[in-house]
Amino acid sequence: MSRYPLADINQLPDDLKAKILEVQEKAGFVPNVFLGLARRPAEWRAFFAYHDALMDPESVGRSSNLSKGDREMIVTTTSAANQCLYCVVAHGALLRIYEKKPLVADQVAVNYRKADISERQKAMLDFAMKVCLRSH
Repeated sequence: MSRYPLADINQLPDDLKAKILEVQEKAGFVPNVFLGLARRPAEWRAFFAYHDALMDPESVGRSSNLSKGDREMIVTTTSAANQCLYCVVAHGALLRIYEKKPLVADQVAVNYRKADISERQKAMLDFAMKVCLRSH
């Protein structure tokens, strides 16, 4: 049970409900943050417009050289550096699905330099970590 009340999916506007059910179908679960933010539909829509622009650029008409697995790998790695366990777990679950490697999410969360990933992915994470660690 969350300390912050979560929205009841059956009482949400149709567009929010459809998006949340789509995520549940793809990922197998609904992240609590989706239902927490859904209590304020306008803010939920703004957050997910930004989320989709970054994490699913094809959905907003952009192309990307990064796969969905690459994007989740970046978020998992930088979330670990930022000590956000919630994000490591949530994005790590998606990373496992997209990469089809059960251990890779744990490996990049602990030490991406030792993870079973390609040299391209290590270079990608080197860059992401430079941005992450020097952004404060």
